[in-house]
Amino acid sequence: MAEASRWHRGGAPKHSLHYSKEVEIRTTLQELALYFIFLINLCILTFGMVNPHMYYLNKVMSSLFLDTSVPGDERTNFKSIRSITDFWKFMEGPLLEGLYWDAWYTNKTLYDLKNTSRIYYENILLGVPRVRQLKVRNNTCKVYSSLQSLMNECYDRYTSKNEDLADFGLKVETEWKYATPDSTSPWHWGFVGVYRNGGFIFTLSKSKSETKNKFINLQLNSWITRGTRVIFIDFSLYNANVNLFCIIRLVAEFPATGGIITSWQFNSVKLLRYVSYYDYIIASCEITFCIFLIVFTTQEAQKVREFKSAYFKSVWNWLELLLLVLCFVTVSFNIYCNIQIFLLLGDLLKNTEKYSDFYFLAYWHTYYNNIIAVTVFFAWIKIFKFISFNKTMSQLSSTLSRCIKDIVGFAIMFFIIFFAYAQLGFLVFGSQVDDFSTFQNAIFAQFRIVLGDFNFAGIQQANRILGPIYFITFIFFVFFVLLNMFLAIINDTYSEVKADYSIGRRPDFELGKMIKKSYNNALEKLRLKKPEEGEDEKSAKSGDLVERARREGFDENEIQSAKQMKKWKERLEKKYYSAEIQDDYQPVTQQEFRELFLYAVELEKELHYVSLKLNRVMRKISTLQP
Repeated sequence: MAEASRWHRGGAPKHSLHYSKEVEIRTTLQELALYFIFLINLCILTFGMVNPHMYYLNKVMSSLFLDTSVPGDERTNFKSIRSITDFWKFMEGPLLEGLYWDAWYTNKTLYDLKNTSRIYYENILLGVPRVRQLKVRNNTCKVYSSLQSLMNECYDRYTSKNEDLADFGLKVETEWKYATPDSTSPWHWGFVGVYRNGGFIFTLSKSKSETKNKFINLQLNSWITRGTRVIFIDFSLYNANVNLFCIIRLVAEFPATGGIITSWQFNSVKLLRYVSYYDYIIASCEITFCIFLIVFTTQEAQKVREFKSAYFKSVWNWLELLLLVLCFVTVSFNIYCNIQIFLLLGDLLKNTEKYSDFYFLAYWHTYYNNIIAVTVFFAWIKIFKFISFNKTMSQLSSTLSRCIKDIVGFAIMFFIIFFAYAQLGFLVFGSQVDDFSTFQNAIFAQFRIVLGDFNFAGIQQANRILGPIYFITFIFFVFFVLLNMFLAIINDTYSEVKADYSIGRRPDFELGKMIKKSYNNALEKLRLKKPEEGEDEKSAKSGDLVERARREGFDENEIQSAKQMKKWKERLEKKYYSAEIQDDYQPVTQQEFRELFLYAVELEKELHYVSLKLNRVMRKISTLQP
């Protein structure tokens, strides 16, 4: 009846809707097949960029330069450096021994030492290592007047404004003279500050003895001063066996509080991209990726022209645009990195007596890897667009969309309490507990507490009264109350969505059913399965029943009423009495209650009509009796 009314009001006919649905299904399946080919190509491309030997090369190098102890002091290595004395011991000990491998384990010379050094006998040291320090000027901060009699010097933290650019010490060699920074070189983000390039620089020698004498000379002439804020040790290696460059940076920061904080970077990258046959397969995948990118961009441009502003109302369309932007950024980074490698790599490898600054190439190559990793992530997320036609995925998306308002309201309340506890923890425990040393650390520490990773002993030791109160109240309000409220919102909404689906509210079509239907049609065409009864056959049977009813003497009103009741019965039985309905309680909406009420009214009319017919028959029978 509702379908007929829509048809009379000018709606689309049923066969047109069926045709458009079939076209949509076919288009969706084609897009899914094409996207799977794109995704497989992207996975081959990205996994081909990652060499499993990268991890092992970083591991052996970090073990050599970070974990090797100072001779005579097993507790001191680069990780445990805390004073300037420890730093010079490391420079003259583990660093020197690690950089210069002059003989086989049998003390047999394997190669000409004047050319290069081979760390672990397999990794060629490219050029010579470089040591660089940045300093700050005196009187960059103020000393309180009452304490000026005790201290008249003040060295603030490092900033480009506070940096010391004046020559110092012997003022004869490059390590005593300031070198201006290169504008193209990236800045370094350390634990204490952000450091730019340039500073007081010296390069090591090819000779181990000359380098050792250089360290002794710098130490005797106080190359490290009170104004020193950071020292960088940079060098690069190449392993031809696995075709990998390892760019190493060891960093020693000298905060204004005193002491030394060490950090390090080991970046194994593949700068020589196309060497083996497998590399050329990766190159073909890169070309295919660009072709896919052009095709997808054209498709999205056509959709934007067709739907205009309505295009931007879909979340999946925004995901498409984000993925396209990431793909274009990835291609741009790839082109930029290849150009820089082509321009710089030859010059860096020509002169083996100078420092080869591979850190610039490693820096941009690392960013390229990060961007393509994010691209692959969103490429996998896009699969949800196609499997959202599945019943389970549709329930999930319906649940999230229906409870989004409740979640937003809950999130506001949650983060008010969460940030209040974070600020409390930072102010109370920040000066003594590492997890709360900064406000950012306090936020992440509370997330770890929710997951069960916490240091209660440190909190309690920092404050015996507020520590336990903070911990207990945080666990109670955030873990037991707020998180359970969040789960209750999701669970309650999911129950409603599941109830709606159980009474017939389903997607317009489910991809799994459509694939199954296409599979059955293929079997029927191959005559491997008996064709199912179609709508035309059912209509023919229905027409036969109507003709039979007319021959039996039923009038046209009774026939139309019976047909209407049959439609009501079939529709409501399909909706409320299907095999998928559970025995548990299902909520009924107002529209569904109205339909049930009308159905009950029609049943009442039909029963009244049957009762009148029976009374009439009984009266005729009584008159026939003698």
